[in-house]
Parts: sequence; C-alpha cells; structure tokens
Amino acid sequence: MPTVNSGKVLTKSKNLFLRVSKGHFATSHSHINYYIDVTMQKTRLSEAQAVAKELASYYYTTTVIDTILCLDGMEVVGACLADELTRGGLVSINSHQTIYVVTPEHTSGSQLIFRDNLVHTITGKHVLVLAASVSTGYTAGAAIEAIKYYGGMVSGICSIFATVDKYMDYDVRAVFDPKDLKDYESYPSHQCPMCQRGEKIDALVNSHGYSKL
Repeated sequence: MPTVNSGKVLTKSKNLFLRVSKGHFATSHSHINYYIDVTMQKTRLSEAQAVAKELASYYYTTTVIDTILCLDGMEVVGACLADELTRGGLVSINSHQTIYVVTPEHTSGSQLIFRDNLVHTITGKHVLVLAASVSTGYTAGAAIEAIKYYGGMVSGICSIFATVDKYMDYDVRAVFDPKDLKDYESYPSHQCPMCQRGEKIDALVNSHGYSKL
C-alpha cells in the first residue's frame, strides 16, 4: 500500500472487506484522497467469491443476464459471479442456459472492441458490465458504447466500489460506496484542492495498481 495511512473497511463477512490508503492520488481522469486496493478481490478466490455473492444478490430474480463483460482485470470475480448467478437460477435467453464471461480489447484510442469470434457473446445478448470501480464513469461509458455498437443490451453496471448509483440511466450496484469512506473525495485534476494547497501526489493509480512518486 502506498502510504502509512492504510486500513480496512470491514463487513460481517470475513472475506468481504475493502483495503484503502488515505493520501493524494492521481488517476488518468481525476485526483482522489483514497487509494482503493482491490488487488486481492481480483486475484484471491475466497475474496472474489465473497464479492460475487454480494453482487449476485442484486440480480437473481430481477435481471436477465447472458454475458458478463469484465473490465479492470475482473475476470476472476466475473467467473465467480457467473457461477453464483447460474446456481441461483438466473434467467438467461441463451439456448445453453449459461453465462458468457468476456473481456474486451482496447484500441489505442481507448475504444473497446471484440474480435469476430467473440461478437456472438454480445450481439443480441443481455450484458452486465463488471468493473473494479465506477467513479467518473469513463470506463463504464466506453463499455456501454461498445455493447450497443455490437448489438447487445445493457443489463446494468456493477463494481466493488462506486461513487454513483446511476450512470447513463443504468443502475450501478456496488459492494462499497462513499458511505463506507465518510471523507472520500474526487476532483478533476485541474480543480484539485490538494494540489492547490501544494500537497504532493503520493502515487499514480489505475486498475492495475499504484506507482509511488
């Protein structure tokens, strides 16, 4: 973790918690005062399963899902979520009554594309967007555009952490939100009060992790 001000946001589940560090961090789209480390949720099976179980509770009886579109390296959580939803009897229009778990490619212009051999998992399918976090909505927005371009239907957006409960008229479901971090703040980089106060950036952060400065 990048600073000494690190800790955990706990829940009633022993495998469901959020690792955070407080400081001054820069993403590609904003400056934030908390770095939220979801590395273990994305790579450790027990934690990925706990996240998946929590997210699945939002969709069991209310949403048709044929495909889970994984962003930010969320494939392990996506596979656990597909398993959880399938065992829970989720409605699917797939003839095989299963759920696809896919990851898009990124072009140099940050657009999302699918190769011809994967297009069938999007076209005509109900697609759930799964991200590590949703704050500015930039990444989720690109996913929604891609789903629509390839003829899919957006079932919703979900993530481990989110600062919004709706984006582009779609509900955003998350395990954690700013209520769990009472003083969480996010600013456009040119309007960051920490920068204006001359506070140095602790680290550059993105979905892969952090790089100390």
